[in-house]
Amino acid sequence: MRPLISRRKDIALKGEFSVAGDKSISHRSLIFSALAHGKSTITGLLEGEDVLKTAQALRLMGVDINKKLDGTWEVNGSGVAGLVEPTDVLDMGNSGTSSRLMAGLVCPYNFTSFFTGDASLRKRPMGRVFEPITQIGAKIVARQNNLMPFAVVGAHDPMPISYTMKVASAQVKSCILLAALTIPGTTTIIEPEKCRDHSEIMMRYLGLKISSEDFGDHGTKITYSGMQEFDAKNFDVPGDVSSAAFLIVAALLVKGSKIKIKNVGINPLRDGIIITLREMGGNIAIVDEREIGGEKVADLIVEYSELKGIEIPASRAPSMIDEYPILSIAAANAKGTTKMNGLAELKVKESNRLLMIAQNLENCGASLKMGDDFLEVKGGISQPRSIVKVKTAMDHRIAMSFLVMGLTLENGVEIDDSEMIKTSFPTFEKIFSDFGCSFEVV
Repeated sequence: MRPLISRRKDIALKGEFSVAGDKSISHRSLIFSALAHGKSTITGLLEGEDVLKTAQALRLMGVDINKKLDGTWEVNGSGVAGLVEPTDVLDMGNSGTSSRLMAGLVCPYNFTSFFTGDASLRKRPMGRVFEPITQIGAKIVARQNNLMPFAVVGAHDPMPISYTMKVASAQVKSCILLAALTIPGTTTIIEPEKCRDHSEIMMRYLGLKISSEDFGDHGTKITYSGMQEFDAKNFDVPGDVSSAAFLIVAALLVKGSKIKIKNVGINPLRDGIIITLREMGGNIAIVDEREIGGEKVADLIVEYSELKGIEIPASRAPSMIDEYPILSIAAANAKGTTKMNGLAELKVKESNRLLMIAQNLENCGASLKMGDDFLEVKGGISQPRSIVKVKTAMDHRIAMSFLVMGLTLENGVEIDDSEMIKTSFPTFEKIFSDFGCSFEVV
């Protein structure tokens, strides 16, 4: 445990910063490099614990992965269908992404893979990926309620499937696509709403033939024919917009602030937080837009702004599901009421994020209403008379969001643990220290 205290410093945030590499793209760059022919170089890889767990799992399946002295990573690919049986249990730590993507990756192989994770991950449901995996022909052995630890007994004769996702989930979609890489025949996925498409973008960047087409009222139809070989390419991972969101909201809330965040991924299926904060009156300029490896990238210039409450449609949730904790901090400091809809997915994240957001906001003096899939926050904090104790439930985004909240409170907040922040944003504390807003270690 490593508790931290964040207090209002009345210091404007200034300067230019880069945030940690995009977590979603980092996971995928390692996985696709592992299946390529030849040596790939990855620049800007997020070196958080989640991504390092993916790297270690691939090593256990025979892939040579090394970090060079200049900070880049080299992956010697084994080729499509070139993985070998893991030599040990695959410990996914706190990473739900690693768990779900890797489960799909190994399911067409005729070997058994054992998965486990930390106490938080062992509480998170895995059933949504077990369903398509078993349809492919693999077997699952898991705890009750589809919980970790679990084993994937690979299919002897993997079959391509046509799968309609019940909810929009990039992890489920990518789980199936990674399985499809080594399955002869055509795999079809129907997604009810468009969700993160980093896997499809990376596959096209690598020269793989994958199609996406409008499927009318049913959403989007994605098709891929397996066993396409591909050569290694180099990857340049952009900064994670989910990490940038903490700096954006901090700069919007602290008077006099003006910052530039460089090289941020602004994938149209990930930019909901930017759209929403702009609708709330946030002064966020997007400059020097460009494309790297098929992904849209830009620099962001953010200035202090007086925010106003708005209603956010449920349809936007897939593009900003990880950003609702920090958005709730902006909402609590805005004028008027902000209603966030379509939040049911938050209940099966690293914690029950919907509940954790609501409970901790109320402790900070916010007035709110919480439903099964919505959160309504009335702006304007009643300043607590003493330091607020925040329970993080081992959730990195709850921890970082309420450290930002502490910058707006006279007596500050104390989060019960900060260790898990390094899973996604290892430079978080240093950046705020550079701002002059160092957090106090308890």
